[in-house]
Amino acid sequence: MTTPQGFRAGSVGAGLRKKNRKALTVLVSDVPATAAGVYTTNRVQAAPLKLTERSIKAGRRMQAVVANSGNANACTGKQGDADALAMQHQVAELLKISPELVGVCSTGVIGINLPMDLVTKGIDGALKKLAPSPEAGEAFGQAILTTDTIKKDACVSLQVDGRTVILAGAAKGSGMIHPNMATMMGFLCTDAAVTDGALQRLLRDTTERSFNRITVDGDTSTNDCVIAMANGLAGNNPLDEQHPAWPDFAAAFTYVCQSLAKQIARDGEGATKLIEVHVSQAVTETEAAQVAKAIIGSSLVKSAIFGTDANWGRILAAAGYSGVPIDPDTVDIFLGEIQVGEDGMGIPFDEAAAQAYLEKDFVEIHVHLKQGEASATAWGCDLTYDYVRINARYRT
Repeated sequence: MTTPQGFRAGSVGAGLRKKNRKALTVLVSDVPATAAGVYTTNRVQAAPLKLTERSIKAGRRMQAVVANSGNANACTGKQGDADALAMQHQVAELLKISPELVGVCSTGVIGINLPMDLVTKGIDGALKKLAPSPEAGEAFGQAILTTDTIKKDACVSLQVDGRTVILAGAAKGSGMIHPNMATMMGFLCTDAAVTDGALQRLLRDTTERSFNRITVDGDTSTNDCVIAMANGLAGNNPLDEQHPAWPDFAAAFTYVCQSLAKQIARDGEGATKLIEVHVSQAVTETEAAQVAKAIIGSSLVKSAIFGTDANWGRILAAAGYSGVPIDPDTVDIFLGEIQVGEDGMGIPFDEAAAQAYLEKDFVEIHVHLKQGEASATAWGCDLTYDYVRINARYRT
């Protein structure tokens, strides 16, 4: 996150997590950046999410984001609103910038007030550690994690107007993942100059093809958000859809978002496999995506993959209840390259070979609807005993 020009990060433990693991972080741009955001559609929304959405809408600019893990500051009433506002104002005062230029993000347990004495000291400590170093960027990625087992990041560079432009991203998410914009948060930063309207449109469109195509457990969180910042320090002419380099920039943006999304799906709570569902020959991309998400979200499909059971009927059943008017008598199903269903019926296949394929840590499911030319891909993970163990005792 500190690779693009002009971005610095600082992170501390602040006593918010066990063993004083890093749990509070601040990302700062040297100059105000064009900003865009997408947010959970859950009607229950956390105080920091609502504050950040208001701030970005106010001017489409942002210069800093403060984030904490361990406590979602959700369902905390007026005190939660006041605490989020206090975090925003403290960062703004110490950086000597307008409060509207500061975003606030929180993730963790719902329904518990933030320990503001620790948060206040943590913000002060994090700002004192601000640095553009790789180590600072690494610490940012670690500080936003909850039940995640690995940090999730991606970074690419490209040429725009003869200038090297860098785009970086970091995310968290492992459980409560079924975004509609999981508990997930995503942060994207670039030193490219991008117009605010184009950045918002790009983030929304790309989210539909990345973060909104993953699921771990079908639960949409109260704190889901993805924030993008473009500070323009690379010195290129502002990018929008008419710029000759826009297709390349959009492709890089999509790559980073899809990489983060797949990393979240692979790190699903208790997961042992990343599952990719590719639905083709649909009438529209929207319908293809709807079928793919129904399949990847099926507890029965996820359980079968965990148990290495080539139970293709569960895949067809999930496609059937997706809400898309498919014709079940035309559907073909493949596990990797092994065809297990044709025209809605089972066919002879090598059970041992299918089981061996499902034992891999990356499993592809291909579904051909044979109704059109559109396609879509969704990602998820298997459902294991450990998922229940982790979530049965999440608070304790």
